[in-house]
Amino acid sequence: MNQPEQKLDRSLGPLMLWGLGVGYVISGMYFGWNLGLAEGGTLGLAIATFFIIIMYVTFTFSYTELACAIPKAGGAFDYGTRGLGKDWGFFAGMAQNIEFIFAPPAIAAAIGAYFNLFVPLDPVMDLPGLGVTTIPVTAIFAYLIFTGLNIRGVKAAAAFELVITILAVVELLIFAGATLPSFEMANLKHNALPNGFEGAFAAIPFAIWFFLAIEGVANVAEEAINPQRNILIGFGSAILTLVVLCLLTFASSVGVAGWEAIVYPTGEAVIGADGNVITSDSPLPLALAKVVGESGWLYHLLLTIGLLGLIASFHGIILAAGRATFEFGRVGYIPKALGKVHPKFKTPANALIINTVIGLIALLTGKTGDIITIACFGALTLYIISMIAFFALRKKEPEMERPFKVPLYPVFPAAALIIATIALLAMTWYNLTLAGIYFLILVLAYLWFYFTVRNKTDISV
Repeated sequence: MNQPEQKLDRSLGPLMLWGLGVGYVISGMYFGWNLGLAEGGTLGLAIATFFIIIMYVTFTFSYTELACAIPKAGGAFDYGTRGLGKDWGFFAGMAQNIEFIFAPPAIAAAIGAYFNLFVPLDPVMDLPGLGVTTIPVTAIFAYLIFTGLNIRGVKAAAAFELVITILAVVELLIFAGATLPSFEMANLKHNALPNGFEGAFAAIPFAIWFFLAIEGVANVAEEAINPQRNILIGFGSAILTLVVLCLLTFASSVGVAGWEAIVYPTGEAVIGADGNVITSDSPLPLALAKVVGESGWLYHLLLTIGLLGLIASFHGIILAAGRATFEFGRVGYIPKALGKVHPKFKTPANALIINTVIGLIALLTGKTGDIITIACFGALTLYIISMIAFFALRKKEPEMERPFKVPLYPVFPAAALIIATIALLAMTWYNLTLAGIYFLILVLAYLWFYFTVRNKTDISV
């Protein structure tokens, strides 16, 4: 199969791109962020979220300039390569792959947790003949279904993503409407800073989880109709939607009964059989149950559509991950078989399959918080390299066609770069073991790249 055949199908308009942008992220409103409350309390997580919102707004507009100027499936990999060379491009691509491959297993665990509320089964009970737990079985089934849907075609995948994303957004608005009448400021103030201001730094990865993967819109730029116009509309409207949902969800969830009520299933810290504190992957149902009980129709509606919100992100990030891995394979940085498109569906089928295999292995560890943190390490590395590449390209290629230019240059990209760098340093300090695992993956991957691939590939972006 020759190189010209390795092209993705252009079929995405601005509404589809908005759906993908919000869909990638919206699961972060339904779970994961609440684990940051155990680290920083209401105030600690609020402080972290404030600065992370600034980072994402400034980063998104800066990244949009790159995506409109270089509309390719590799996203940060392509921008890093063009602006900083092969080595930094490789690190950007690896960080992007780690983010997009490790985020779905965490979401899959939450899908299992929400499903377990529908069908009350012991989450650690072995199913007959399978030897694995109920939640991973549910998640494995989801992996297979949505990998298959992504292989089938990007237009069908994006249309599905749009529908469930709209439903998930509506459900978050309904949730806020149901819980805000029970909001009490005293619940926000109660035990607001349990670990001091250091807790705000420890809560950073969970604040990032509110917005993680918004940059995935750039990875479908090659499949967008008129990308120079539609990427801007998709990115801009998505980040605005997500900031509003983040603030609403945070306030309405914690304001009902305090942060402990949406972190611990019993309302207080309880040590499990494994010696760890038991936490919940379904905080919104815990909050809503305080208002309407567990038998009302509104509670069950939240479970139903909340599950769709998780599926929206799960499915959307699988889509973006496939494009990121595909681009790595297309240029020969990993086996070229992963850079092939399906002959019939014109989708990166091989890349989607290998990403699913890796994700399933991560899922079976059962470490949702750790998986989220590793995904956030990848995201922050991507943001830092992308912003450095942004400045490099402005200096090296001032004549490059830029259909969209970031406002308030250089303030926006500089703000994104500074906050991302501080966040990465703080996360490393508070997660030394996970940081060691993450950076070891990067170093080993680079050594393989340097000695086996680097001088044998010649790419142009």
